Amino acid sequence: MIHDPLLLVGLGNPGRDYKRTRHNAGFLLLDHLAAQLGVSFTRLQFKALLTTARLEGHKLILAKPQTYMNLSGQSVGALMKFYKLPPESLLVAYDDVDLPFGTLRMRPKGGAGGHKGMKSIIERLGTQNFPRLRIGIGRPPGRMDAADYVLQQFSADEQDALPAIFDRGVEAIRIFAASGLDAAMNYVNPDVT
Repeated sequence: MIHDPLLLVGLGNPGRDYKRTRHNAGFLLLDHLAAQLGVSFTRLQFKALLTTARLEGHKLILAKPQTYMNLSGQSVGALMKFYKLPPESLLVAYDDVDLPFGTLRMRPKGGAGGHKGMKSIIERLGTQNFPRLRIGIGRPPGRMDAADYVLQQFSADEQDALPAIFDRGVEAIRIFAASGLDAAMNYVNPDVT
């Protein structure tokens, strides 16, 4: 069963310095979705930039926490409580260094996998049983530290590829809203043989 509203959270860091960095892939996906839905982030509530829209007959709340990544749970927890949402009504989109660049994975639950934003949300909600959309940004080159890598801007070639990647992410969200998580996972996750 699909609940109303659906809370879509994109993770990132606020501020101009972080705008096009790999760690802001979640923000960038939500910006892409908002542009397609003809809405913009104009409200600040519960330490998040918010906007609302309708998609496939469902109300969407799009949220970009402004707490910095490692405190994302403060904002997400407050939004979940205010809107009285069950965990299955939440979808968190975030960057993942363990997936090749451009790969998308949707899961119904899971650990933080070393991602501090997800760790904060899991701790604040007291559960890891909520849907997530991981956006692959690839591993850092050579011996570069992952923390430095995620705070770098996408390369020019990567930036050229992002719209098509985010189009797939938006389609996964549309299917999630229309038909539920299983259908969205069937669309976005590669076949495992």
